[in-house]
Amino acid sequence: MTTTSKPDLIILGSGSTAFAGALRATSQGAGVLMVEKSVLGGTCINWGCIPSKTLIHGALFKHEAQLGIKLGLGLENLQDGVDFETLFAHREEVVRKLRQERYLDVLKNMTGLEMVKGTARFIDPQTIEVNDKLYRCDRFLVAVGGVPRIPAIPGLEGCNYLTSRSALLMKQLPGSLVIVGGGVIAVELGQMYRRLGSRVTILEHGPRLLPTVDRDAAEAIRGVLVAEGIQVEANVTICSAERAGEVNVVSAEVGGRRNEYTAEQLLVAVGTSPATEGLALEKTGAATDPKGFIVTDDRMRTSRAGIWAAGDVTGRMLIATVGARQAIVAVDDMFNEGCGCKMDYLSAPMAVFTDPEVGMVGHTEESARQAGFDVAINTMPVSVIPKAHVTGHTVGVIKMIADRLTGRLLGVHLTCHRGAELINEAALALQLKATVTDIATTMHVYPSMGEGLKLCAQGFDRDISRLSCCAE
Repeated sequence: MTTTSKPDLIILGSGSTAFAGALRATSQGAGVLMVEKSVLGGTCINWGCIPSKTLIHGALFKHEAQLGIKLGLGLENLQDGVDFETLFAHREEVVRKLRQERYLDVLKNMTGLEMVKGTARFIDPQTIEVNDKLYRCDRFLVAVGGVPRIPAIPGLEGCNYLTSRSALLMKQLPGSLVIVGGGVIAVELGQMYRRLGSRVTILEHGPRLLPTVDRDAAEAIRGVLVAEGIQVEANVTICSAERAGEVNVVSAEVGGRRNEYTAEQLLVAVGTSPATEGLALEKTGAATDPKGFIVTDDRMRTSRAGIWAAGDVTGRMLIATVGARQAIVAVDDMFNEGCGCKMDYLSAPMAVFTDPEVGMVGHTEESARQAGFDVAINTMPVSVIPKAHVTGHTVGVIKMIADRLTGRLLGVHLTCHRGAELINEAALALQLKATVTDIATTMHVYPSMGEGLKLCAQGFDRDISRLSCCAE
């Protein structure tokens, strides 16, 4: 077994988190070795955000066309069918194009980065083995991401069940779909497949959908899903699953009664596990939590000196932008010790790409109180926004949490049309430590959905129903 030359940094993984770290390190003159055992680009580009949002947007076109009928646009002759071959080919083309432009081309043109394909395994805290070669380094960034978690359901192994990955690679639309889980993947893909024509049932173990999302925002999207014909069951205990001929049968206890849910396809969407199997992480001594995620501090350091971790493998806010920022913080800490670089999770915005979209940033009402703030809250229906009536998207809420003493904005949680865009303004306001007065007195385009943030801020000290349009 041979030992290669020693790089300045070894990165395990090649997704958006890994590439963000590599770009940062090479920009500082470091030599980087990146190790990838699967497809370049990781989850987001290949099996996650890009393919899912492409199909979700396709389903939105169909839904918007149906909305046009209600507005008298003479689309009654619109065929109800979907050309899935064309739709799925479009998905593949989008993934191929972005993988080429954002990863393959970047890799080819990046000075100081070497790519090795193969499965990495730690020998000790400073050595990995890949393809029968040993690579030594003083700095490692573990950015291997996550994989869909598979729960221990009796009989599940006999079903042709889908995960968040395989559900986006299907070539045909299932006539019916049962989803085990009620988180982000469940609601996004559930609504998408319902709009494309599938009969959809969502089975959530807890008391409500989207348990990590503000209750008001989550309840708003639940109402939308039910109105669109999705069967939503909460407080469900899954007992077993089996394949019966051409269908999957899920046996579950709901409200003390045993029910059976039958569907052509079964989607298991109960969360993410760290993709550390086979990595021999235990040989480094880096601590993990009870679920196997690598424990890090706010500088992305693990408990083992010389090893940092970033992205889904840490179990903290499993979104691409946070993973990329974690990698940048880690690399800055490696090569510029004492820089004071730290992760600020409160200012990181998140979105759920349902329709309407769910957006969130900062404290929830509960976490703000736990942090010691005297909390002031304003919750406003989206129907107050004039642009909502222009577009016909009047369902949803905008909720702001502020410090009662200073008026400083602490958090924003919303469910509304284009909510993933609106939440970026809220994130900037939080980062700049803005007050609700700052937002209330900032001019916004009229009519626009973004005006909803201004109206919600104004609602802390006045009755916005008595305001005329464009009023300050």
